[in-house]
Amino acid sequence: MTFAVARTRDEAHLYLDLHPCKQCGSVETTWDRGLSSVDGALVDRYAGACEDCGAEREFLFGLPERPVASAGYPTFGGPEPSQLLDAGEWMWVADLTAGNVPVGDRAEARRTLSIATAAVEEIVKFIPPGEEEVPDDGFWSARGQQVRAAEPGRFQLDRLLIVRDTYRDLVAQHG
Repeated sequence: MTFAVARTRDEAHLYLDLHPCKQCGSVETTWDRGLSSVDGALVDRYAGACEDCGAEREFLFGLPERPVASAGYPTFGGPEPSQLLDAGEWMWVADLTAGNVPVGDRAEARRTLSIATAAVEEIVKFIPPGEEEVPDDGFWSARGQQVRAAEPGRFQLDRLLIVRDTYRDLVAQHG
């Protein structure tokens, strides 16, 4: 059995936040994390009980070939594209966080904008060298496909780089 790789703890936690409890829809879970073996393969196991309804929750992720060193918060992964979130989901995360930058709290605004910046950087990783946009296989989730269908031009490299650089500038302004 093959498991999608969680490149970093930050990426795994984002994935967990985007996949609420199937019983009640809550994301409130205190996760226990540890290595497990499934069919002879080592996996990163997150398990816990939903804090709202008590349902047991478990997610199993593959391990990256090489550990990704943290480059500050957030560190979602290395140079390869995500296996957990598709390009459209990363755009959804960027939009959600950039649209909710707190006013009056510079540190939290910087943190929020850093997430939006990193999410756009993750989208760029789906674009093969020499190409100008995220290919069709960069969208596999229903949410990701919906985001792309709403405005496919947002996944062009030149537009993504402009958005990323704008978010970087905003992060620096809140420094």
